[in-house]
Amino acid sequence: MASEIRYPRVLLKVSGEALMGSQGFGIDVAVADRIASDIVEAHRLGVEVSVVVGGGNIFRGVAVASKGGDRVTGDHMGMLGTVINALALRTSLIKMGVDTIVLSAIAMPEICESFSQRSALAHQAAGRVVIFAGGTGNPFFTTDSAGALRAAEMGASALFKGTQVDGIYSADPKFHPEAVRYDSLTHNEVLQKGLAVMDVAAVALARENNIPIVVFSIHEKGEFAKILSGGGRATIVTE
Repeated sequence: MASEIRYPRVLLKVSGEALMGSQGFGIDVAVADRIASDIVEAHRLGVEVSVVVGGGNIFRGVAVASKGGDRVTGDHMGMLGTVINALALRTSLIKMGVDTIVLSAIAMPEICESFSQRSALAHQAAGRVVIFAGGTGNPFFTTDSAGALRAAEMGASALFKGTQVDGIYSADPKFHPEAVRYDSLTHNEVLQKGLAVMDVAAVALARENNIPIVVFSIHEKGEFAKILSGGGRATIVTE
């Protein structure tokens, strides 16, 4: 089976908003379980999976800055939101029988382990799903950038970005029905066209480390495993 897998080691970026489901805030446990089931399916294919989770369903640091507050404090609050989401996703994975560890860029030893590349690789080698919380641990960086950074540190063969739609479009297809969908792009094309699938720093970091970005719908059950096995529907960003 392993020989059929297109990407044997991947980093999956899950947005906080994906965990909300149809709610306006927080975590829909049924949705967290469904996303976890997709990770479990990939894990059972023999793929080494690590995850970066966002925190937008709990708090966005830019919201503080937009109202005249301190951006650094706001970003720290957002980092705490990612820890909440990481613990929720870990709970879903554990109850499905998959050993999972949460590693935080912000030290909070009573709640989860602290991140280091060495420990992350050791946990992955032991067959665990590794969830990274706390973003990069620094303000002014998004969790997309954290995803690209952790993908590079883990030696991932691809960075998967789960989104609301089935790939990258020239504009948001929910508001622009005429938007063009791309099957493939280069990192430079994403940057030159200003396509807002990930922030500039994340795309540039992936480009510099020759990491493909695979953009797919996080809401399509089983799509993650299908793409890993060479099928499915996604936009693939390579050099």
